[in-house]
Amino acid sequence: KHFKDQRGYFKEILKEKIIKKKFPLHLSSFSKQHVLRGLHFQNPPFEQGKLVRVIKGSVIDIAVDIRKDSITYGKHVAVKLSDENNKMFWIPPGFAHGYYVKENNTIVNCKQTKYYSAKYEKGIIWNDKNLKLNWKFKKPLLSRKDMKQPKFYS
Repeated sequence: KHFKDQRGYFKEILKEKIIKKKFPLHLSSFSKQHVLRGLHFQNPPFEQGKLVRVIKGSVIDIAVDIRKDSITYGKHVAVKLSDENNKMFWIPPGFAHGYYVKENNTIVNCKQTKYYSAKYEKGIIWNDKNLKLNWKFKKPLLSRKDMKQPKFYS
């Protein structure tokens, strides 16, 4: 529900009956324009579901199905999230996740179903041609870790 008047708005963000998950970890990131974060995931038993929302700015958010027994294995979904459209993106466990920042000073909030574990953290290179991701750019700002991620089908 979204309540709006001359003062601004008040919005229900999440109801437990909509997504019956607990979110022990709440993260926030601040990014410059052209930053790409991802594609990241964690292996069992630390696989994470993520609920992502942009508080300020905009991103192209992508989730890739990495569940080997899934009929959509290797397929992806891309969503534009922004402070204007107020969309939230639910990414279930078993998906790699990443986003490209379209505007300077973008703030992204993410609620996660499990805590981070460096031991179980994995990634996929953002530009793996086999995944056919359409980020709509060629030279993002990447972390050193994200520059060295392996290919999906390797």
